[in-house]
Amino acid sequence: MRAIFFDEDDARAVVARLRADGFEADAARERLAGEDDDEDHPWAVLSDAPAFMLEVLVDTHDGWLDEGEGPDEVGGTARALPPPLHLPTAPRRIKRPDLGSDP
Repeated sequence: MRAIFFDEDDARAVVARLRADGFEADAARERLAGEDDDEDHPWAVLSDAPAFMLEVLVDTHDGWLDEGEGPDEVGGTARALPPPLHLPTAPRRIKRPDLGSDP
């Protein structure tokens, strides 16, 4: 799981707390789309701590929790791809269907 903070001190405090509680945790800069200035990038705390514990720390230090559900994941499991669509091989004539077939 990943917790996002705008202040480096908050991110470091959360990492220290998680490590003190026996969890693995690491803080790194998180590059978001559209952020040009390196000083504006938020801090991401990656951890194996339970979600409820990170949620409490995020609320305490004004951050947000990113559960890592990408477009291919739902609830931690991979989403099955839908079957391919059946597409026509030629345009369909609507106005004059009799012109579509040559004798």
